[in-house]
Amino acid sequence: MRDRTLRQVFAVREYRAVWLADLLSVAGDQLARVALAVLVYGRTGSAAWAAATYALTFLPAIVGGVLLGGLADRFPRREVLAVTDAARAVLVGVMAVPGLPLPALCGLLVVVVLLGAPHTAARGALLPELLPGDLYERGLAVSQITGQTAQVVGFAAGGLLVAAVSPSSALALNAVTFLAAGLLFRFGLARRPRADTTTRTGARDLLAGVVDIAGDPRRRALVVLVWMVGLYVVPEALAAPYADQIDAGPAVVGLLMAADPLGSVLGAWLFVRFVPSPRRARLIGVLAVAAGVPLLFTALVPGVPVALLLFGVSGMASTAYVMQAQASFVRATPAAIRGRAIGVAASGIVAGQGVAVLAGGLLADLWTPSTAIAVCGAAGVVIALGGALAWRSAQVGGHAERPQTVGA
Repeated sequence: MRDRTLRQVFAVREYRAVWLADLLSVAGDQLARVALAVLVYGRTGSAAWAAATYALTFLPAIVGGVLLGGLADRFPRREVLAVTDAARAVLVGVMAVPGLPLPALCGLLVVVVLLGAPHTAARGALLPELLPGDLYERGLAVSQITGQTAQVVGFAAGGLLVAAVSPSSALALNAVTFLAAGLLFRFGLARRPRADTTTRTGARDLLAGVVDIAGDPRRRALVVLVWMVGLYVVPEALAAPYADQIDAGPAVVGLLMAADPLGSVLGAWLFVRFVPSPRRARLIGVLAVAAGVPLLFTALVPGVPVALLLFGVSGMASTAYVMQAQASFVRATPAAIRGRAIGVAASGIVAGQGVAVLAGGLLADLWTPSTAIAVCGAAGVVIALGGALAWRSAQVGGHAERPQTVGA
C-alpha cells in the first residue's frame, strides 16, 4: 500500500520530467566524481589533493547559495533550470579535454558547482508547485531513494569506465547528462512567471534565515545534526587513497564510493517501510550517532568486502536520520519563510560536506586514509551525541513537532 502511494507522484507529468532529469544529473555527477578522484590522485599521488578536489564539488555551493540562489525567484524557474544545466554541460565538456592543467580543471569545477546553487534553489521552489499537499513529501521520498540508486550506478559505472577507458571519457559522459537534463527541463515543464519582482541581497536573506533558525530550539538541533553529516561522507572522498592503501585498483574506487549510497537506498526504504510514523522523529538522534560507529572500524584497515559493509551500514543510518530530520525541519518551519530557511540549511549541508572531506584529506596525508576515516567517524559520533541531546531537550521542552501544510 505504501509503495502504491509513493508511485502516485508519477501521475504528475511535470514531476516525471524533473525526476528523470535529476536521475540523469545525479548519475552523471557520480561518474565525474570518480573520474576526478582517480585523475587528480593519479597526477599528484596526494590524498589531500584528491580530497580537496572532491571538496570542490561541495564547498563553493555555499557561496553560490548566497550570491546566486535568488536567481530562482527573479527569473522563471524553468529557464533557470534549463540554462544552468546547459552551461554546466559546456563547462564539464571543457573539463573532459585530456591534459587540461590541474588549476584550470579546479577552476572550471568551482564554476560548475556555483551554477548548481540557483539550479537547486529553482528545483526546490518548483517542486511544491508540482506536487501539492502531501504529494510533496512523497515526491521527496521517491527522489531520495532513486537519487541514491543513481549514485550507486554512477559510482560503480564510473569506476569501471575509468578503469576501461579514461577519466576524460567519464567527464564527457557527465556533460551529456547535463545536456539531456537541460532539455528535459526546457521541454518537460510549463513556463511560469518569476516568483519575486523585488530586489534583495543574498547576504540579507542569509542573515535573516540564520537568525530565524537560531531562535528555534527544534530547528537549531536539527540543523546541527544535518550539517555534521559531512563527516560521514569522508569515505567517499578518500575512496581512491584507501583503495591504494589496500592495494586495490581503480574499479574498486567506484565500488567503495558506491557503498554509502547503496546503503542509503536500503536505509531510506527500510526506515519508511518498517518504522511507524510517530516514532521516526524520536530516532533522529539515535541514528545520527549510529551512523558514525561503523567508520570507527576502518582503523583496522579492512579489505574490500568488509569496507563495503562498513561504509554501507553507515550510509543506511545517515540517510534515514537526515531524511527524517529534513522532513521535521520543513514541518517546523512556517510556510512564509520556508524557502529562506531551507536555503540556509541546504547551504550549510553542502559547506559541511566540503569542510569535512577537506579535513579528511589532510588527516589522510598526515596519517593514513583508514585512520582519517575512523577519526572523522569518531568526531561525528561526538557531535551527534550533542545534537541528539539538544533535539531530545527541544521535544521534551514542549517544542514537539507539529505538522504544517507544505505549500509553494
